[in-house]
Amino acid sequence: MEITIKPIITERATKLSEKRNCYTFRVSPDANKFQIKSLIEQIYGVKVLSVNTAVMRGKNKSRWTKSGLLRGKTAQWKKAYVTVADGQTIEFFSNI
Repeated sequence: MEITIKPIITERATKLSEKRNCYTFRVSPDANKFQIKSLIEQIYGVKVLSVNTAVMRGKNKSRWTKSGLLRGKTAQWKKAYVTVADGQTIEFFSNI
């Protein structure tokens, strides 16, 4: 099973990382906390203290077109909050 992981870089996620040393990632919906922890430690070389996950529900979308109103829904996805040990940080832009 291939686990995908992408950092979420928003204003709220940046405040969390500065305040509580907690980083936010978008992960595969079928990934569990143990897999996320080992993958983060392997990729970024940090000590992970805890992993909290949340399933973000899909949102209803609609738009007007020439043929009428089109309705749909976005897919649900999983978010992981990863807390790192004190004194360690994750640099997302170091390899650019």
